[in-house]
Amino acid sequence: MKPVLLLASCVVLLGACRWQAPRYPVAPVELSGATLRDNALLGLAPEGVATLFSAALKDSGRFVQKGEDAPREERPWRLTLDVPFTREVLKDGDPRSFAEVGANLILERFGERLPQRYELVGLGEAPVEEDSPAGRQKAMREALANVLHQVTESAVMQLTALGRTDDELVQDLQATDARVREFGLRTLAERQHPSAAPLLIERLKEATDAETVRKTMGSLVEMKAPVAVPVLIDLARGRDLGFVQEIVFAVGEIGGPEAEAYLYTMAQGHDAPAVQAAAQQALDTLYASRKQHSTLEARGPGRAD
Repeated sequence: MKPVLLLASCVVLLGACRWQAPRYPVAPVELSGATLRDNALLGLAPEGVATLFSAALKDSGRFVQKGEDAPREERPWRLTLDVPFTREVLKDGDPRSFAEVGANLILERFGERLPQRYELVGLGEAPVEEDSPAGRQKAMREALANVLHQVTESAVMQLTALGRTDDELVQDLQATDARVREFGLRTLAERQHPSAAPLLIERLKEATDAETVRKTMGSLVEMKAPVAVPVLIDLARGRDLGFVQEIVFAVGEIGGPEAEAYLYTMAQGHDAPAVQAAAQQALDTLYASRKQHSTLEARGPGRAD
């Protein structure tokens, strides 16, 4: 090979190595939940599902198994897979039935400054082409394979987002893939980046299911975003007492003058004693937190207890 061609080949190889996608250390897969026990629709033991998921992780080329005793910088992510349901459904306009399998995947890692925990959800489906027990089982296993592939992709996207800069994540908010936008927003909210709050508030206004509302509220509370307080107050109107109590505590966690005024009004004048008590408790916690913060500021950074 000529020297020039040899040099060019080396440059290409070095570039490929430099831009090779990272591989994430993971511990062996754990299963949770009761759906996989004696599931006639799948006809697979839990160990079989764990084997299929481990194969999906390996096939992605983005994961490598590590033990819990790995060095700190290679500490593995713990993966817990739950299959909450397997079912057969009908769809409008289609004579066939469809097998559906749901999956929840928890990513956890400990030993850092703070524990990390992320939940991913997926839904796999496949048409039942043959109206027989064997045909249904085949479709159910195809749906399982699809959802395992789906949560594997989601895990890669979530872990990729954790390694991106704030500026890169802000750009991801414009991505065509909804999952890229979701994981970018989730990571920015975790970092308390100011660009995340308006998007979370918009989601809170548009959300119709309770799970999305609660998760969005949780993200805004973690960010301690004062701009969310009036939206949460509006959200409480006409809701059941249990949900109003949740909002009361969320407002108290965020804090600020508007939150304090709202909690005082609720503690003094709400019709339900349970809501009054919750508001007073949140208000007392808010006062205590503010007092502690003022004491620490007065002591200064060089003072010790």
